Formats: sequence, C-alpha cells, structure tokens
Amino acid sequence: MLEEVASPAVDVARPEPGEYAPYYDRYISLIPGNDILSTLDEQRRQMLLLLSCRDEAEGNFRYAPDKWNAKEVIGHVNDTERIFSYRALRIARGDQTPVEGFEQDDYVRNGPFAHRTLSDLIEDYIAVRRATLSLLRNLDEAAWLRRGVANKNEVSVRALAYVIAGHELHHRRILEQKYFAVGQA
Repeated sequence: MLEEVASPAVDVARPEPGEYAPYYDRYISLIPGNDILSTLDEQRRQMLLLLSCRDEAEGNFRYAPDKWNAKEVIGHVNDTERIFSYRALRIARGDQTPVEGFEQDDYVRNGPFAHRTLSDLIEDYIAVRRATLSLLRNLDEAAWLRRGVANKNEVSVRALAYVIAGHELHHRRILEQKYFAVGQA
C-alpha cells in the first residue's frame, strides 16, 4: 500500500458569508472548527463505521414510500461530492467558465443505486472521498481563495470544501436517525 505523502501545511480559514450562496449555510454551519482536511478525513472513518455492518435489507430500506432508500442516499452523497469537487477543481485552476447546477432527483432517478450492492456503494464512497482529499490537500493558498460561478452563484474553493463536508454530515445524520436507528431492522 502506498504511503500518504504529507502536503505542505496551508492554513485554510472558514469561508465567510459572501463566498457562497446563503442556501449553503445550512451545510457549512454544521462543520465546526477550521481544519477542513482533517474533518473530511474523519468523516470518512465515521461513515465507514456507520455503513460497515449493514446488510442489503438495510440498504434497501425506505423510511417512507416517497423517500430514497439508504443506497440511493449514499449514491446521492457520492454524486454530489463528485460534482462539488469538480467545481472546486475548475475554480482552483482558475477556470472562470460558469458551471451549471444539477437536479439531485434526476441524478438519483437515473443512477442505478438501488440495483448496486451496498458494499459497492461503500467502495465508491471511499474512492470519491480519497479523490476529494487528494485534490484539496494539494491546493496552494491562492487556489483555496479563488472564486468562480457555480449554479449561477459565486463560490470559493474553501466554501466548496465546507459544503462537501456539511452535505455529507447532513445525510449521515439522516441515515443514523431515519434509516439505521437503534432497533431498526
């Protein structure tokens, strides 16, 4: 197994209002502290602890008929992180081309998450989070502060990192409370 190479320490301050659309404060506000890279890495461990002992029946569980099943939630988290990481990459590299939004329900509807195994979706989560961390760990200070337009709103790279973390935490809490609550089968 390859050893992880430490990247130069870059102090990444929390994003300030104005670096992201107000809608995303619902995610950014969930993330404590200023060490977003450690937070993202710790989230990977927490998600794996939550998912590692689950079976296919739990993956297929819907807490209401009109809600996604647990595997669809995980697929949504993976897709959203890919999209937000792509936005961060483009903006970090100085690409000023506006990036369009996406419709999450269409992505879930057209993603075959319900037909994939839970273990496959967990492996996908691991791969996506590793790719996100690799990207972010290798940004210099200037890249973290760059801004671009995504979904018709100005956003900074550091705000995108916090949105990724907050979005994952939001959905992990839903998984914990509504899908995998104690006594839930």
